[in-house]
Amino acid sequence: MPFAELSAPSSVRIHYQLDGDASLPVLVLSNSLGTNFDMWQPQMAELTKHFRVLRYDTRGHGQSAVTEGPYRIAQLGGDVIALLDHLGLQRVHFCGLSMGGITGMWLALHHADRLHKLVLCNTAAYIGPPENWTNRAAAVERDGVASIAAAVVDKWLTPDFAAQQPALVQHLRAMLGAIDARGYAANCLAVRDSDLRNEIGRITTPTLVIAGSGDIPTPPADGRYLADTIPGAQYVELYAAHLSNLQQADAFSQAVVKFLAG
Repeated sequence: MPFAELSAPSSVRIHYQLDGDASLPVLVLSNSLGTNFDMWQPQMAELTKHFRVLRYDTRGHGQSAVTEGPYRIAQLGGDVIALLDHLGLQRVHFCGLSMGGITGMWLALHHADRLHKLVLCNTAAYIGPPENWTNRAAAVERDGVASIAAAVVDKWLTPDFAAQQPALVQHLRAMLGAIDARGYAANCLAVRDSDLRNEIGRITTPTLVIAGSGDIPTPPADGRYLADTIPGAQYVELYAAHLSNLQQADAFSQAVVKFLAG
């Protein structure tokens, strides 16, 4: 598995995977809090028909390094720019889910010249209240991420879908439980401290917003706010909870391809 030793904006070792034909446009996929880049596996067969797909583990997740926290969204966005520079990639499409979507908004605000199009999935300009994140960070640092895995994964899939997919539920709990507690807590505080509500109206990158009708952490109202506030943004709502790419894998992939290739 490839690793990139990045030095700016702060030193970190990032785990990544680049798949697909080198002649195709590049699409970067950014994972949600508590997952690694394997969360995108259901999309890979379809997306690699149209794009060269770059997946990476966010700092503090998966096989990427756990550095001293707390982190900032600007730091996570800077990691993306440094990874693109490391790989010699000038402009890309970017698709981020939840925390990955917040990273995408930051990139569109601060590095619009590096983006062709942006897909924001199951995310929000602000995910509050802040004490929820402070308390969660403290809990995982005290008791480990596995202590919250069942409660968090319950919000990732709608109850009916979860009941039909027990193996997926167990896989997601294991993925979340394997995240380093320090890295998870540091990312919780990055989300806590990010409020882009007064800035996203300046985004000029063509944007698609994907929301889940049963999403509790970032409900459809949050997605509609993004679509209404980002000039020209498109909006798609799927019957799903927070990880819409898993619950509606085909519909999600088709929406992304239609928007990016259109």
